[in-house]
Amino acid sequence: MSSPSPFRSEAARSRYLAAYDGWSQQWPGPADTRLVQTSYGATFVRGSGPADAPPLVLLPGAGATSLMWAPNVPALAVQHRVWALDSIADYGRSEPSRPVLTAQDFVTWLDELTTVLAPGRPFGLAGVSYGAWMAAQYALAHPERLSGLALIAPAGTVMPLGLGFVWRAVLCALPSPYFTRRFMTWLANDLATKDEASQLQLEERIEQGYLAIRSYKARRLVEPSVLSDEQLRALPSPTLFLVGENERIFSASAALERLRGVAPNIEAELVAGAGHDVTLVQAERVTARLLALFGRG
Repeated sequence: MSSPSPFRSEAARSRYLAAYDGWSQQWPGPADTRLVQTSYGATFVRGSGPADAPPLVLLPGAGATSLMWAPNVPALAVQHRVWALDSIADYGRSEPSRPVLTAQDFVTWLDELTTVLAPGRPFGLAGVSYGAWMAAQYALAHPERLSGLALIAPAGTVMPLGLGFVWRAVLCALPSPYFTRRFMTWLANDLATKDEASQLQLEERIEQGYLAIRSYKARRLVEPSVLSDEQLRALPSPTLFLVGENERIFSASAALERLRGVAPNIEAELVAGAGHDVTLVQAERVTARLLALFGRG
């Protein structure tokens, strides 16, 4: 038996998916889209790059979809088979059939999915924010499957979420354009203040975020946990930790200090001129680091 629809109504579903398909037209270059069946439902993925190239799986942050990776994909897909996902427990074109209630549920879902996308071969795994926490959970469970791991501004994982982020996120869950704009402008302050093109990019994401909140029922995500020292040391090599100097959801300096003290095997790097919007406002820098980590094919 399928689970109830995550949408508020059939009209909300139609409205959101029509808009989503319009946003998808901005995806750079050709892409193969498909629904991959898992025990948690059908996961929507978009593939870019040569079909036989080394696979690289990209996980979005909470409240985002595969489309958030559009600025990074062109260079990554030159010599990698890039798979960008819509999370089974979040917005986008994935079709959940049962709820995700624990971190282990995410691990199982991702293992089933990547067994289809990268059968019998290691793959690179990169995540942003909540997606980075998911990636870390998967890496601890299945390190043998990974060729590399990139944790970009991870929620939890290294540091607990700051109270300033938590209460703003709670207010943002209300279907109000004011709270959506306030939260996203605060979270992506570097994007909001950089230049006109960056501000336009932020406006598009505010519009997308508000439509998603209006269209989907309220949901509760699995709380991202902070890893122990032993767990951080157990992450596979190579692992990259990337954070903007102006990160909002935790202290970037405290995170770097902790990693350098307890897990020096992790490549930890601070990105200037960026906060939680690091993959957008410093897209070229992030892409270059991912290419260095995962190789160029």
